[in-house]
Amino acid sequence: MTSFEELKVNKSILKALKEIGFEEPTPIQEQAIPVIRSGVDVLGIAQTGTGKTAAYLLPIFMKLVKAEGEDPRVLILVPTRELSIQVGEDIEELTQYSNLRHAAIYGGIGWTKHAELIKPGIDILVATPGRLLDLYQAGAVSLKKIKTLVIDEADRMLDMGFMPQIRKLLEIIPVKRQNLLFSATFNEKVEEMSHEFLAFPERIEVAPSATPAQLVKQSYFKVPNFRTKLNLIQHLLQDEETFNRVLIFVRTKEHADSVFKIIKRKTEGEKRILHSNKGQSSRINAINAFKDGDIRIMISTDVSARGLDVSRISHVINFDLPQRYEDYVHRIGRTARANNHGEAITLIDPAEEYHLKKIEQIIRMEIPERKIPEGVEIADTPKPERQDQLREIDRQKRLEDPEFKGAFHEKKRRPSAQKPVNPPKHFSKTKKFRKTGGRR
Repeated sequence: MTSFEELKVNKSILKALKEIGFEEPTPIQEQAIPVIRSGVDVLGIAQTGTGKTAAYLLPIFMKLVKAEGEDPRVLILVPTRELSIQVGEDIEELTQYSNLRHAAIYGGIGWTKHAELIKPGIDILVATPGRLLDLYQAGAVSLKKIKTLVIDEADRMLDMGFMPQIRKLLEIIPVKRQNLLFSATFNEKVEEMSHEFLAFPERIEVAPSATPAQLVKQSYFKVPNFRTKLNLIQHLLQDEETFNRVLIFVRTKEHADSVFKIIKRKTEGEKRILHSNKGQSSRINAINAFKDGDIRIMISTDVSARGLDVSRISHVINFDLPQRYEDYVHRIGRTARANNHGEAITLIDPAEEYHLKKIEQIIRMEIPERKIPEGVEIADTPKPERQDQLREIDRQKRLEDPEFKGAFHEKKRRPSAQKPVNPPKHFSKTKKFRKTGGRR
């Protein structure tokens, strides 16, 4: 195993790494640091939780060495405010014995506050694309000195529709620069983006795209309906010693609120909820409290959890399967971080079995099923919910077989055998009739 010293990491950064507890580089760091230092463009494919952020930050620090000038020399683009904050915090920790300066900017608060952060001069700027364009158009930031551009979570950037903003930014920043693109998954869209964004890149892939972290134990429960999912979660969370720090993923804000209501009343420990209706300060405070161990259970939608870097999450529970199959890898990567073990549990109703099979194909492994524990109440499925499930199953079958005709396909109306009845004479649509409205 190569050491950070052998990778020629700066002494000030080595001191910070030792204080944080990073004793040796992860595989992605070991491979990426020398390549990024060489100055070539890099395409990095690594699942979340593998030390991907430090893999590009450490060689950047080594190239910058010390503070210089007022305008940023490194731009790191991220998809969400939470990830912007997280990367900013990582930089803060790693440069505590260096004079390198940075700022993390994102939407949700007034741009003038971020302008004040940038004004004294910075070396590294972490930003969401929209907020960066706001500041640039207001003349609050100059990008003419950018020498390194990083796009982190490229797959999520594309999913969230940031490509137009990224293209605008590419027209602004200097053409002569090093480009680094990192992603947990590598689909066709990411490949197209890499062709547009990178010039003869060196590809670094520590595991095949969409490979789950090895230390995550995965399993799933088949449940008949939404109510039984709530009952099962309530049962699992009663074991406070095993489920000591839990992140529950839901697909919608409505589901987040429903889960929160049931566990708030019937489980021990502090709980919080994260979704886009929550205020920015509320979300940041909840994330920080979760990191510090003050919160036992966090409920979140996919977007809100990006950038949630907590090293000792014992369990990730997928209350719903994600809308994008690749997000399953991102979700379960929130546990088993920094060489810790973790467990990912998924709850699926009949309409989600199809999606689970698709996820298993993507991650190239079969997820084992578990039986619902005794004592969990199996609720009856209400008729509207069952009909929704059947419609979804019909839709899935039609995706696989376009000729399939399910129970809910539209039936053609039979033509009426009756001849049309001629309207009464006084309903004749003459000019006089239209003018008088049919009055005699």
